[in-house]
Amino acid sequence: MYNKKNNILIKYAGMATQLLVGLGLTTWFGNWIDKKNIFKKPVFTWILPLIFVIGFLIKLIKDLNKK
Repeated sequence: MYNKKNNILIKYAGMATQLLVGLGLTTWFGNWIDKKNIFKKPVFTWILPLIFVIGFLIKLIKDLNKK
């Protein structure tokens, strides 16, 4: 029983790490792209993390629905 709880904690810790690293990288990359472009507003700094979150939520739902 303890091993099953430990596996679940490791699984969720891995998902949380993926979320934080992914958001950090997409925000940094979006900011880098915005500095290179002529847009006055930070378009890519908003769009890239939003696309990542949507994709992550889809992956999360698929992973949690597996039996």
